Amino acid sequence: MVAVALSAVLAGARSYAAIGQWVGELSAEQRCQVGLTRAYAPSVATIRRLLLSLEADALDALLGAYMWTRTGVVADRRVIAIDGKTVRGARTATTTAPHLVCALDHGTGTVLGQVATAAKSNEIPTVRTLLTCFDLSADGGAVVTVDAMHTQTETAQAIIDAGGDYVFTVKANQPKLYKACKNLPWAAVKSSSSVQRGHGRRAHRAIKTVTAPEWITFVGAKQVAQIRRTTTRGAKKSVEIVYIITSADHLAAPPATLAAWVHDHWGIENRVHWVRDVTFDEDRSHVRTGNGPQVMATLRNTAISLLRLAGATNIAAAQRHHAANQSRPFNLVLTW
Repeated sequence: MVAVALSAVLAGARSYAAIGQWVGELSAEQRCQVGLTRAYAPSVATIRRLLLSLEADALDALLGAYMWTRTGVVADRRVIAIDGKTVRGARTATTTAPHLVCALDHGTGTVLGQVATAAKSNEIPTVRTLLTCFDLSADGGAVVTVDAMHTQTETAQAIIDAGGDYVFTVKANQPKLYKACKNLPWAAVKSSSSVQRGHGRRAHRAIKTVTAPEWITFVGAKQVAQIRRTTTRGAKKSVEIVYIITSADHLAAPPATLAAWVHDHWGIENRVHWVRDVTFDEDRSHVRTGNGPQVMATLRNTAISLLRLAGATNIAAAQRHHAANQSRPFNLVLTW
C-alpha cells in the first residue's frame, strides 16, 4: 500500500483522494505488481486510514536507511545538508503546522532522513536527533553542513563524537565567536575565487581560509573561512561577507572544497523544499490530521529522491513523464 501510494505521488497525486483515484484506475495486473492481490482496488478511506496509522518517524528512518545505500561520496567524503521546513498547509485553528527537519545528500540530491520537531520545542535539538540516524564515521567520515542557527557546541560535539566533521556558518547568534572570526587578519590572507553566470546575474565568490587559532575555543574547530559573495544583476551590485568554521583541516578541506560544501548546502532549499512547495504544492495541501502531513511529506521526499537517482534534473518534467503512463511509476519504485 505504501508502494502504491508512493507510485501515485510520483505520478502527481497530492491528496488521499487523488491517490485513491489513481489506484482505482490501475488494472488487476498492475495492482499485483506491488502485492495488492484482491480483486478490487483499495478505497480512498482505506488508503487514508493506512497512511494515518503509519508511524511517521519509523517510515522516515526506513526510507532514509534505504536511500543511504543508494548514495555515495563527494570528493571522497559523504556530505549531508540539514535544514527544516514548516508544512504550512497543515496548520489548523487549534494546531500549529508541523515543522520537519530533513537531511539531503549533496552528491545525489536525495533525502536521507526526516524528523518532526517536537511540540513546544525548536529545530536545534531535532537536528541532533536526526544525526543519530546516520553512521557519520562511514566513508572516511561524513561532513555535515547546517545554517547559523545550528552553530552550537552541543551539535558540533555530537558530530565529532559520531566520527564526522561539521561546517557551520557563524553569525550574530554567536557574538563572541563572530567577533573573533571577523577580527582575524584577513587582509593578509590570499583568496581563491570562482565566478558563476546565469539567470541574468553574475556571482563572484572569494574564499580565504586560516587555521583556527588556539584562542578560538569553539569545540573541534580546525579552520575558519571568510567568504565574500559579490552579485551583479544589471547595474545593481550587492556584497555579502560570511564566516565559516569547520572541524575539517586544510588537508581534508582545502579552500575550493570548503567553498563547494558551503555553496552546495543551499541545495536543500532549491532541490527539496522549493520542489515540495512548487511542484507538489505542499503548502496548500489539505492533509492536516495526525501523522498525515509528515507521511505525505515523506512520500514527496522519496519521490524526489527516486527521480534524482533516475537522473532527473527537472522534477516537474519528470513527474509529467511518469503521469503519462501508469507503468512508469511502478517501474521506478520496483527498480530502485
